[in-house]
Amino acid sequence: SPPQALSMSELQQITDGISKLTTVHETVLNSDFKLQAASFSPKSLEKGVKETLHKAFWDSLEEQLSASPPDYTRAIQLLQEIKEALLSVLLPWHNHLRSQIEEALDVELIRQEAEHGALDICSLTVYVLGTMARLCAPIRDEEVRGLQSLTDPAQLLREIFQVLGLRKTDMLNFIIQSLRTHLQDHSVQYEWKKFQELLDKLPNSLDRIREWLCKAAAEASVSSSQPSPPPAVGGSSAARSPGAVSGSPTVPSLASVLNRGYVNLLCWEPGQKEYPEMLVMDQARLQEVQAQVNRLTATAAVLLVASSVCGSTLRGSPEFVARLKRVTKVLLEGPSCTRCEEALEEISDQLLQEGCRTLLQLGYAAFTTDKYASRKGQIKGIADKSNAVRHVIEQQIHSLLSLFVSPDGQTSQKDFPKGLDPIQEELLEMGRRLGSAIHHNRQAFGPFYSGILKKAFLPDAEPDS
Repeated sequence: SPPQALSMSELQQITDGISKLTTVHETVLNSDFKLQAASFSPKSLEKGVKETLHKAFWDSLEEQLSASPPDYTRAIQLLQEIKEALLSVLLPWHNHLRSQIEEALDVELIRQEAEHGALDICSLTVYVLGTMARLCAPIRDEEVRGLQSLTDPAQLLREIFQVLGLRKTDMLNFIIQSLRTHLQDHSVQYEWKKFQELLDKLPNSLDRIREWLCKAAAEASVSSSQPSPPPAVGGSSAARSPGAVSGSPTVPSLASVLNRGYVNLLCWEPGQKEYPEMLVMDQARLQEVQAQVNRLTATAAVLLVASSVCGSTLRGSPEFVARLKRVTKVLLEGPSCTRCEEALEEISDQLLQEGCRTLLQLGYAAFTTDKYASRKGQIKGIADKSNAVRHVIEQQIHSLLSLFVSPDGQTSQKDFPKGLDPIQEELLEMGRRLGSAIHHNRQAFGPFYSGILKKAFLPDAEPDS
């Protein structure tokens, strides 16, 4: 059917729904998640417009309060908003304080006092500061105390308004923390329900999901039809392709297709294709894992090449290996290919210089000029994604991570290929983060994925357990 035209109100409802869905999702999966005040890049148009409008407003307020007699139009408007901000951060049992605020900041009474020249802005701001001191979190105490030294009414109202905005964010984050346990128990059902509501409004919006699943189904079908490959470096079964089985051609299970699809996200080309719709909320999280996979792949490749180019003497020195790992990890921070090439250039020099010094200290001859240049070229070659050593290690890491994204998510010491031993701790931590996000996504949307696969690609597939 042709795309459905949506009104502005329907688009706003969809936007609000996605915003709420994203907030719940981040609250559940990210224990450090907090709402932040809106910010713009320093040179952005939005920031320039915002600063211009704010300056115009506060300049106008100062001009009105400095007039003779003073004009309180904007000041009363601000007091109304300050009152609403104070009331918005009250808890349900703050009934007495609510009544006090309603009485002290009665806007109609304030307007009448202004009309008769009897309005005392200073006394109102003193009351507001006292109330803020009672309501604000301890982290805001110093800011509230700092306001008490201000004497200019316009500046004081401006600063009160700013601190109250921060207090509102503090309150929302407190509520988020309080609700986290409850949300964890119900988030899967909530996310599925909300996504279904969005899908009802946009029924033709799953093209990227179908493309993602189609690619995974094709790869898993080829993999399941091939004999199991021989064990990779280290002899681990983890190096097999996800979903691979030996024997005659078979139709892959739905679970193996999903595993393949999830692992494929670690090879996503940023900027070339949009993320599958139901994984957009995890895009930043998964792309960080993808960047970390690239860094760990290069790190493990450097360590493996170093163990061959430096010989058994240096390879057997724990101090040398530890220093090499630290230097490599630091220099490889940053995901870009250009940065990787620059880092490996520097790493090769540091590695070989350190190797020469250590060999001399141990009474051995240092590298010759030709050998130095040859070894340097081997290390720099890791920057090429088609490099054989890099490719093998990347496949090992992907195979290992496929264990974390599978439904049981179990790994053990024997699952680690020997070449990944130096980065085992980092891989475990990364695998746990990846597994947490994928497990949640599978719980919420696994049945939906299976329905698409069963209907369109794999009608004879085994059911997903």
